[in-house]
Amino acid sequence: MKNTTNLISKLWIFLTVNYIFCDVFSLYHSKFLNELLKGNVDGIEFTEPFLLYFAIIMEIPMLMIVLSMVLKTKINRMVNIIVGVLMIVIQIGSLVTGTNTLHYLFFSAIEISTLLLIIYMAYISQK
Repeated sequence: MKNTTNLISKLWIFLTVNYIFCDVFSLYHSKFLNELLKGNVDGIEFTEPFLLYFAIIMEIPMLMIVLSMVLKTKINRMVNIIVGVLMIVIQIGSLVTGTNTLHYLFFSAIEISTLLLIIYMAYISQK
């Protein structure tokens, strides 16, 4: 189980880095950057409450890096599966709102695949 928890924690790190780089790459897309500077991207207004909501969502995978290493086996399994599914739902939701660039679609595919692997690894961890 120790090797599995280490791998799951590393997958959460990999996922978090992908989230960060996707957002950084978006800043190089001039249309997105211009809309972002105006405070409204694809009809989403970047207000303080929205940014707080976004920060909370991004904190979840960062928290999972630690929780995957410290939670007891049974709880660890359950939390990783639940949070993995939640993050997939959030990612799919982001894909159906607004327009998506090629890099965003690429990173989304990597992120969803990583989440599916986390769920799978957590699921088989007690068998």
